[in-house]
This record gives sequence, structure tokens and C-alpha cells, in this order.
Amino acid sequence: MDLFVYGTLTEPERVAEVADSFVFVGSATLSGLRLVAGRYPTLAPGGETAGRLLRTDEVDALDTYEDVDGGLYVRGAVPLDAPGDYPDTAAVYVGNPDRLNAAATWPGTGPFAVRVRSVLDERDVRVRLTPRDPV
Repeated sequence: MDLFVYGTLTEPERVAEVADSFVFVGSATLSGLRLVAGRYPTLAPGGETAGRLLRTDEVDALDTYEDVDGGLYVRGAVPLDAPGDYPDTAAVYVGNPDRLNAAATWPGTGPFAVRVRSVLDERDVRVRLTPRDPV
């Protein structure tokens, strides 16, 4: 699976502590969500965020690291703009701003995960793989 990462999971040493097999595919930009500082980084609607595209099959291990089951982060899928040999979507983790002491607001009502998925589905949120400079 390809995942857009923007915080601690951009660090190879950190990912190696969580997953045995992974590769950074390249630099990427997430449009439609902006970076927000908190206890750990998170995202909020609007703007852009620079990051990396991480590929691994060990998504369960990353979900555990991001405490998806405990509600600290939510994993969602967004379209991936990349060459044809890439998947159509990439996953992205969004941290709950209330739990991370981050100044981010998510529209709508209901649980945080529902509000995040609503924004991901209804707005033009996507990941764009950054082309490499020609040699």
C-alpha cells in the first residue's frame, strides 16, 4: 500500500522501528489538507502539505503505531496523481486535534473519523507524486 506521510513517518529510522519492509517512493504533496502542529503533527482542511510517499504491506503495524484503534489517528484514502504503474489511491493518517492539542477544526457533526472521511470524500483532497528533476 502507498501512504502519504508527513510527520515522524518521514524518518527512515522511525519507520524501521515499526515496519520490517518499506520503501520511500519519493517526495509528494497532499493538496486540500494543511499541516497543523500539536503534540504530534496532524492535518486540517485547506492548503497543502509536503511529505513523502511510503510503500509497505505492513499497514497493520503502522495503524498500531498511529493508534488507529484508539482513535488517535484515522486512516483514509485519497486519489493519487502519479504515473500509471502506481495505485489509484494513497492512504493518509489524520490525527484527532482534540487529542493532540492542535488548532485544527474539522467540519460536520459526529465522531472525528466520520468528519474526516466526509471531507476526504467530498473535497478535492489528493496526493501528487513530485516529479523528479530530469538528469
